Amino acid sequence: MDNTTSLKVTNRNAIVIVFIIGAFVTILNQTLLVTALPHIMRSFNITADKVQWLTTAFMLVNGIFIPVTAFLIEKYSTRTLFMSFMGIFVIGTLVAALAPNFSVLLIARILQAVGAGGIMPLMQTVFLVIFPKEKRGTAMGMMGLVIAFAPAIGPTLSGWIVDRFSWHYLFYIILPIAIIDVIIAIFILKNVTEQRKIKLDILSVILSSLGFGGILYGFSTAGSNGWSDKWVIAAILVGLISMLLFVLRQLKQERPLLELRVFKNRTFTITTILGMISFASMMGLETILPMYTQNLRNITAFHSGLMLLPGAIVMGAMSPITGVIFDKIGAKLIGIIGFLILTVTTFFFAFLDLNTSLTFIIIVYAIRMAGISMVMMPLITAGINALPSNLIAHATAVNNTFRQVAASIGTAVLITVMTNAAKNSASKNPLNAMVTGMDAAFLGAAILACAGLVLIFALKQENKNKEAKEVVEEIKVG
Repeated sequence: MDNTTSLKVTNRNAIVIVFIIGAFVTILNQTLLVTALPHIMRSFNITADKVQWLTTAFMLVNGIFIPVTAFLIEKYSTRTLFMSFMGIFVIGTLVAALAPNFSVLLIARILQAVGAGGIMPLMQTVFLVIFPKEKRGTAMGMMGLVIAFAPAIGPTLSGWIVDRFSWHYLFYIILPIAIIDVIIAIFILKNVTEQRKIKLDILSVILSSLGFGGILYGFSTAGSNGWSDKWVIAAILVGLISMLLFVLRQLKQERPLLELRVFKNRTFTITTILGMISFASMMGLETILPMYTQNLRNITAFHSGLMLLPGAIVMGAMSPITGVIFDKIGAKLIGIIGFLILTVTTFFFAFLDLNTSLTFIIIVYAIRMAGISMVMMPLITAGINALPSNLIAHATAVNNTFRQVAASIGTAVLITVMTNAAKNSASKNPLNAMVTGMDAAFLGAAILACAGLVLIFALKQENKNKEAKEVVEEIKVG
């Protein structure tokens, strides 16, 4: 059955609304605790190392769970999965709001991560199924709006709430939105994905969890603990070995947990790498820039978040527009322009000092986010469009997982560059030394963006139907 033609436009729009709301609250939830962590530390009388697990555990569980979603999407119906993911998220949010101690709050965050980890790949898969290829850019543009806007308003909203109310209200605010979305879904959400009788390979799940989990944990903690830390080294080694075994097992399986042979498709491979570069560059700068504004310019967390808001609004507004443009001209030209903007604006950040105009930072950051909107979702869509429909679930899971890993590695490397450059700075003034370190990190992000600009020229306007058929044949032979 061709879902793109059998679904009425009204039903399609209803499905889009349900997923957009669900994705918005789950993504918003990821960054909502950023400025609330000091308040939680005081509330439970715990250290910074301990409270950081509220974000680290969320990221780890999210990264571990996403690879499993390809199996779940093929095994269970759209309604079953959406209700399950959002139901788990609602339970986790309610427990978090009522948490009497840190342990309960941590468990609640893990439950939230399971629900949130499933929603994005499911939404991406559903959108690509219900929209024809010529409309997929527009659909993914709507996704880009959510991905850009929700995490950006998180720190600002969080700062405003915790300054006036208890941190518990962070969860009380998103809880009713999530519940209402589930209620709406009960009445209007349709099953659009096709199910297959497949069995879960437990060993693949274990290897996947150790692989992605080890790499994510190792690189995410390397920035703060240092690369010589024994736990960092152990986590990365376990992750790499497990990942190698996971890859070898998937290539031998007739029905793998994650179909890695999608990388035989040249277009998908290039666009996935470009997506990893843009996401790592975006997350790395979003991590370091608030350090500059808060630690060196003495700007409050709330106002620091406000500085990033115009950029989020620009990216959110641009995403649907770039989606429409993608549907008309394809990904290569718009991607080249996007990477050019991303490279130039990131180079500007490499020359910050203690007197740089804050207005200049806000404007350059907003232009930079416009560039990212021209890169991220169009390239993801182009890569998945090059694959047959039966591989969409695997492609979205691969794409989301590898972007998570890229963000973790990219951020850790940039923080390491920043730390080492600051230590080796010739300046005796610690503030100037720190600026030197941050400029070095921004320069690293600019070089990364420049690599993406070079690579995108390797993206060809190929016969996607022919390429997709070749991948199917290779997978059948494999």
